Amino acid sequence: MNKTKKHTNLLLILFFIFLFPIAAKSSTDLSDASSGPREIVRSFQSSLLETMKNSENTNISQRYENLVPNVQKAFHFPLMIQIASGNYWRQAAKTERLDLVNAFQRMSIMTLAALFSGYSGEKFNVLGEKKGPQKTTLVDTELIKSDKSKISIVYVTRQFKSGWRIIDVIVDKGISELLVRRSEYKQTLKSGGVPSLIKLLNNKASELLSQ
Repeated sequence: MNKTKKHTNLLLILFFIFLFPIAAKSSTDLSDASSGPREIVRSFQSSLLETMKNSENTNISQRYENLVPNVQKAFHFPLMIQIASGNYWRQAAKTERLDLVNAFQRMSIMTLAALFSGYSGEKFNVLGEKKGPQKTTLVDTELIKSDKSKISIVYVTRQFKSGWRIIDVIVDKGISELLVRRSEYKQTLKSGGVPSLIKLLNNKASELLSQ
C-alpha cells in the first residue's frame, strides 16, 4: 500500500478521534503518566515477546492473563471502541458502553494471546518516533521474523491526563486496525446496535479461548 493510502488512513482515524469526545476513564488509565510514546510501545512489545517465549509452557488462558496488565497500560480501549462504533456509542446507555469496552478489551487481548503462541527467534525494533497530526505521536517499529523478513508496524499514540496510550496500529504501511474493526462491526451495529456488538465480541473471545 502506498504512502498516500497510509496518510489517508491515518487522517480518517484522526477525524474520528476528534469527531467523538473521549470516553470516560477506565482501568486503562492506570499506567505511569511519565512514560512517553516510545516507552509505552517498547513495554508492550516486550510483553508480547515474553509471551511468545513462554508459549510452550502456557495455554491461551494463561497467556491472556499474563498479557492483561501490560496491554491495559498500553492501549486506550475506551476511545478505540468509541471510534469503531461511531454514532452507536452516543446512543448507548452508560452500562452498555462499559460492557462494550470490556468486551472489546477481552476480545483484543484474547486475539493477541492466540496469535502470539510460539517463538522462533522473532524480535521487535523501535525505529523512532515523530509528531503526527492533531497532537498524536507516531512510533515506528518493525517485527523481524525468523526468516529475517520484516513487518512494518506504526503505533499511533496520544497523550491523555494519565499518560500516553496507543489508539491505533498501522501494519504494513497502510492497514489501520481501527478502520478494519470499524468496517467489521458496521453491519452488526446496524442490525442490532451496541448489544449485538457486545455479544459478537464476547463470542469471538470465547471461541478463541476454546481453541
